[in-house]
Amino acid sequence: MKLNIAVLPGDGIGPEVTDQAIKVLNAIATEFNHEFIYNYASVGAIAIDEHGSPLPESTLNICKSSDAILFGAIGDPKYDNDPSAKVRPEQGLLKLRKELGLFANIRPVKAYESILNKSPLKKEIIKGTDISIYRELTGGIYFGGKQISDDGNTASDLCEYSRFEIERITHLAFKAAQSRKNKVTLVDKANVLESSRLWRRVVIELAVQYPDVTLDFLFVDNAAMQMILNPKQFDVILTENMFGDIISDEASVIGGSIGLLASASIGDTYAMFEPIHGSYPQAKGKDIANPIASILSATMMLEHFELFKEAQLIKDAVEKSLKLHITTPDLNTKYDNITTSKVGDFIEDVINNPNDSNLNFTNIHLGQSTII
Repeated sequence: MKLNIAVLPGDGIGPEVTDQAIKVLNAIATEFNHEFIYNYASVGAIAIDEHGSPLPESTLNICKSSDAILFGAIGDPKYDNDPSAKVRPEQGLLKLRKELGLFANIRPVKAYESILNKSPLKKEIIKGTDISIYRELTGGIYFGGKQISDDGNTASDLCEYSRFEIERITHLAFKAAQSRKNKVTLVDKANVLESSRLWRRVVIELAVQYPDVTLDFLFVDNAAMQMILNPKQFDVILTENMFGDIISDEASVIGGSIGLLASASIGDTYAMFEPIHGSYPQAKGKDIANPIASILSATMMLEHFELFKEAQLIKDAVEKSLKLHITTPDLNTKYDNITTSKVGDFIEDVINNPNDSNLNFTNIHLGQSTII
């Protein structure tokens, strides 16, 4: 298969983790005789510095002419620490989602058996957790009308949803549940928000089309609590934009590191794949950022194009890296010299040599001389 991939590394650790995803994709291309063509473009703070815009037209054009988009991260302290800034890196991501019609954000959350002890939650609580969060991405309070009074002392943000916006992501969530454990949990705040009551009415109406799927409801405050008390109860979570943003970041605690969580943003025409973590500017250039979320985002891209065998090979390689402690400092207490690039090298090595133990790779990269 030939794919044209727009690569938007962005800010902070974005370029470093994206490099490892590209490394792994290149290994897949070699093993399976695919051709992946990468077209790089700037977005976020670096794009503001270079072009005066967080999403230059040239970047948007590259995205629209590509088969898929691999995204890194955006954000920079000079904008984070300046609430008065008129142009901000995050505006580039929001505009990109809107321009490309990326209405569904899909975030898998999994508790890996080999690193259950890395989570701050008890093993018996998180073991077996496997959740897929479907977050509506182009509506709600992030995109609603915004106002501030002339004296600057009163502000408002409008949370607005249409039936159409709710219907299209609801169908995706129910179809996903049919290939999983046949359960959808709608997370809302229907006891106080009119927009949430619309969500409930529409989702209940559509649920009859999926009689094999059980529909459950949780208010978002209770859902946040249940995510910590009993995450195994969830299969597919369906929710609106802001609630999904918060719930999925909370869910990252389950696996032990936000550096493990990938995501896909899907529309009718375009698709973008990105780790859910931020730009982590404190780690920029230190080669310590966890690249697994970016690598798994590339895996979701392969699945989007029905390259399931290729995607599974990467997943197996990631599992092996976690089992052998070939992980960055956020997860690694056994070895202190495993870097971002070494994690990428290891996963690449497993793809190139899937039947090897890869233990010799471990020893060599730890500076040991034992040959296995």
